[in-house]
Amino acid sequence: MVAGVVLADVVPTVMHVRCPDRLPEETYRQVLEELAELSPVVQALPPSAALVELKGALRYYGTDSRRLGEMLRVRTVSRLGVDVRIGIGSSITVAATASAQVPAPGGVLAVPPGQTVDWLAPLPVEALHGIGPRQAAALHEYGIHTVGRLAALSPATIQRLLGGKAGRTATDRARGIDPRPVAPRALPSSATVRHTFDRHTLDGATVRATLLELVGQLGRGLRRRGQAARALTLTLRFADGTSWEKTRRLTEPSAHDDDLRTLAYQLMDAAGLQRGRLTGIALKGDDLVDADQVAQQISLDTAREARLVAEAAMDRIRDKFGPGIIGPAATRHAS
Repeated sequence: MVAGVVLADVVPTVMHVRCPDRLPEETYRQVLEELAELSPVVQALPPSAALVELKGALRYYGTDSRRLGEMLRVRTVSRLGVDVRIGIGSSITVAATASAQVPAPGGVLAVPPGQTVDWLAPLPVEALHGIGPRQAAALHEYGIHTVGRLAALSPATIQRLLGGKAGRTATDRARGIDPRPVAPRALPSSATVRHTFDRHTLDGATVRATLLELVGQLGRGLRRRGQAARALTLTLRFADGTSWEKTRRLTEPSAHDDDLRTLAYQLMDAAGLQRGRLTGIALKGDDLVDADQVAQQISLDTAREARLVAEAAMDRIRDKFGPGIIGPAATRHAS
């Protein structure tokens, strides 16, 4: 069961909990501490959700999953003043879908064991956890408006509409199939990569190549940790001791080099560098989320899809032979 502002089932063993949006980081950490009192298996989903494996807690407390959810909600309200929405089910998908059906400010929805498919069936396809707006639009175009209709069609049909991996995943989850375990971890909310120049530099090509190398480092680090960034912050340090910093948000959370590079270049252009002598650059991925929270979107851009396939292949090569074995030609000039 996954816990975190959503409670799902499997004999409800997964709880998904949703906190109010824009919860202060310290308060969010306190919510995680409350979850840890309930179960030792907690997966943080910054900035405002979490998953909880309830199997051990069910045995320890000798009660059912819904009562555990109500107990957690009472604790967060009384101790922290935070009301949460909890979904409980047999898998992460069911729990997260359930938590999203709980109206604000809070409550508990536990999907009974053995009723997962029937409970999911009447929901609109866009309500299924992991289905993004573009996927939902593609399904609607072919008359697939409910999760039950999605589950009834063959995986091959959905693969033709959404793509291979996305189609298989959508069909499985519509049928309540999601083997992912709750992975205990408290994810950092940001990740930073830096470069310090050996000498003050005015060379625009060197600066651009260095930024590209940092983008690659940041993207690989995020993908390895299973995270995605909602925003990027670029910091430039100058020889006179001053610095320049700016943050911009991505259109949607990403850990892919293409997306990070585009925004990083926009930030660099916004700096308006002319004769500034740089001593260092830092690139930070902000407002990180678990990659599993990012909806897999379909794309008609075959070139982008090809680049993502190539990116995954290069990650495997780097894992085997080292991070510097392969990369963009432009980064060979970075110093």
